[in-house]
Amino acid sequence: MTTYITTPIFYVNAQPHLGHAYSTIVADTYARFKRLSGDNVRFQTGTDEHGDKIVQAAEGAGESPQSYVDRISALFRDSWPPLEIEPDNFIRTTDHDHIKNVQAILQKVHDQGDIYFSEYEGLYCQGCERFLTEKELIEGNCPDHLKPPAKIREQNYFFKMGTYQEWLIDHINSNPDFITPARYKNEMLSFLSEPLEDLCISRPTSRLTWGIPLPFDDKFVTYVWFDALINYLTGLGYPDDEKFATYWPVAEHVIAKDILKPHAIFWPTMLKAMGLEPYKKLHVHGYWNMGEAKMSKSLGNVVGPKEMVEEFGADVVRYFLLRDMSFGLDSSFSAEAVVGRQNSDLANDLGNLFSRSLTMVGKFMDGRVPEPGEPRQIDTALAGACTAMVETYSKEMTDFRFHLALQAVWEVVGKANKYIVENAPWDMVKDEEQKRHLGTVFYYLLESLRIIALAVEPIMPSAAAKMRAGLGVDNRGDLATLAAWGRLAPGTAITKPEPLFPRMEKKKGGQQPAKKEKNPAKGKEKAPEGLITFEEFGRVELRVAEIIGAEKIKKSDRLLKLTVRAPEERVIVAGIAEHYQPEDLPGRRVIIVANLKPAKLMGVPSQGMVLAAKDGDRLVLAQVPAEVAVGSRVA
Repeated sequence: MTTYITTPIFYVNAQPHLGHAYSTIVADTYARFKRLSGDNVRFQTGTDEHGDKIVQAAEGAGESPQSYVDRISALFRDSWPPLEIEPDNFIRTTDHDHIKNVQAILQKVHDQGDIYFSEYEGLYCQGCERFLTEKELIEGNCPDHLKPPAKIREQNYFFKMGTYQEWLIDHINSNPDFITPARYKNEMLSFLSEPLEDLCISRPTSRLTWGIPLPFDDKFVTYVWFDALINYLTGLGYPDDEKFATYWPVAEHVIAKDILKPHAIFWPTMLKAMGLEPYKKLHVHGYWNMGEAKMSKSLGNVVGPKEMVEEFGADVVRYFLLRDMSFGLDSSFSAEAVVGRQNSDLANDLGNLFSRSLTMVGKFMDGRVPEPGEPRQIDTALAGACTAMVETYSKEMTDFRFHLALQAVWEVVGKANKYIVENAPWDMVKDEEQKRHLGTVFYYLLESLRIIALAVEPIMPSAAAKMRAGLGVDNRGDLATLAAWGRLAPGTAITKPEPLFPRMEKKKGGQQPAKKEKNPAKGKEKAPEGLITFEEFGRVELRVAEIIGAEKIKKSDRLLKLTVRAPEERVIVAGIAEHYQPEDLPGRRVIIVANLKPAKLMGVPSQGMVLAAKDGDRLVLAQVPAEVAVGSRVA
């Protein structure tokens, strides 16, 4: 099998931020997963370096456009190694071979009559560097840049994009996975239900010289998309290099939803006009928000990759971004949420499992992988869970549902931690009858850790390497072979490494406690009897939580002890025992009151409340779909 995965080439009018890092981490993770699966993989990223905004940014920095793009492109290139991102190719649109390729393609499309000269008046957004239609505006503003576009009238060259509208509609309908997730496919089909305007592909040199000159008219330079999108071909040596014939038929693009239209409509029609088959798949992700606003350069609310790595480390950043965003939907970033994942998922769950397992093997098994004996039901159940996990994990990774792939892995992490508690090796060693099962227990634990390390390798390469080193394995080979149960060789030396994920302290700062008012009621509107004010409701913090454990409480027929993540781990006592069995609850995503004053029920401290609807005599938990990230605020 062959895989070609690309990121957008990032616009260098400002420095790299979290949104760029997410796209590139996704592509890198997918490339690593495909290599692990045995594919021949090529992964490309790069920078887009022409256009109006580049000239403006260069002027603001007191540099020439070339000097400016050289500097910012280097910042992008240098941002990826600290995040353990390893592209096979980094392309720049100022590269000589790209400029030559763009001009050759423009000449070909022009010569066949698909490019014409005309005068046009339209609404031009400087931020988008394209003309917008009236229906794209929101209250007269560009929806991405929140500013009204300028009305511009000028002569330009146009690509006959409308000629290929019916072909594109048929292609999208005939290939259900052409644009994923499906909501974006439906959005584009809705857009295509109206007549498709032709695409302006040039800018006159009278107002812009920083661009690739049109080969058939040197008074114009190429419009950004007819330059930038061609990078996906240039990077393969189009048209004559063998790489193009090998990789283009399986091309998959990763983009954010703000450039959906150029990639889903402009690019396929351009390819059709060139006589090429379109890419295989377009994977579209949502925005990272800071508070309620999209993270973007133009709004100035960005987090840089360098700062994230320095604060949290590459593995933690990669894990958080892939675990907390349901691919295709928006998600929220905060330092507190990253620390929550670090301490709960990574330090408490995986790190603790790895550390105590290897410590006990060192103590009870002389630091060697033991020879397993006849497995019991509890042992085969853990082995079966690992096998089932790999199948689920592979499907979800292939379909870009990284959060669900990781959820499947962490279910096994939870089972392995529970396996330790249920077997209690520290007690088994004291009992001669049970002691004979001790080697089997540790073998099954270590083999589970080997398979877990295999699964997390594309997401957290350094952590996986530390796990492999501790287990004395190299995990070389393809996923199907390596995931087979029983590959860990008895007698292998085990070495205990440094902690995989040390716990982190919560970040101080943010919102400060409100000062006490002498008269809290003064100046506040009082709600009518039986109602509450919006301010009072705003004090209730509702969050999405994932149930990761449930058990009955002794001497109570009504109460269950629930362990949940939101995203930090906490215990909530819920009166649902008459309506749900404990074993049916793990994995469900529910809504909790996260800021309820802690209370003790039947001797168990409870930190919150799970919401449920009362339907006659039964209680029904308020649940949310799996794609909604744990810890999300319910608005």
